[in-house]
Amino acid sequence: MNYRRIIIAAFSMLLAMTGNAMAGDKVTVQAFYDFLSNPSSQDHATAFKAATMNEWESVGNYSGKNKSREAFAGQVGGFGKLIPDLNWAVQSMHQNEDSVTVLSRATGTPVGPLFGVDGQGRSFDIMTIDIHMMEDGKIVRSYHVEDWASALRQLSGK
Repeated sequence: MNYRRIIIAAFSMLLAMTGNAMAGDKVTVQAFYDFLSNPSSQDHATAFKAATMNEWESVGNYSGKNKSREAFAGQVGGFGKLIPDLNWAVQSMHQNEDSVTVLSRATGTPVGPLFGVDGQGRSFDIMTIDIHMMEDGKIVRSYHVEDWASALRQLSGK
């Protein structure tokens, strides 16, 4: 009987410790999306840098040309100027050991051509999926897929 209580207590402590680590990783990952939604905010840019490792990489295709943290931050800053109302809303976030998978929606209204398409004031609303690899409480790599083809269809009015 005492062994049973000890095992239950140890298991409960393990679950509590794991849950806290996962909750911390989710807070860290949320900083990534806060930066995407507020790219001109120095506070959010600082939080993004604090949430990612120095050698963090953005992997968005199979070209082998991954973006560094600095290159990605520059791209996000450019999107912020082109899409001032850009919002990257997390729909769900799931942790699995050393990765956090996020389903989100990106919305916005470009003030100029986006990927060559002049939306003439139209907005887009697309789905995105990201997998963030975690190490020592920080994001070390982010794999991402955005449905930019749907955004361009919406902006072209088709």
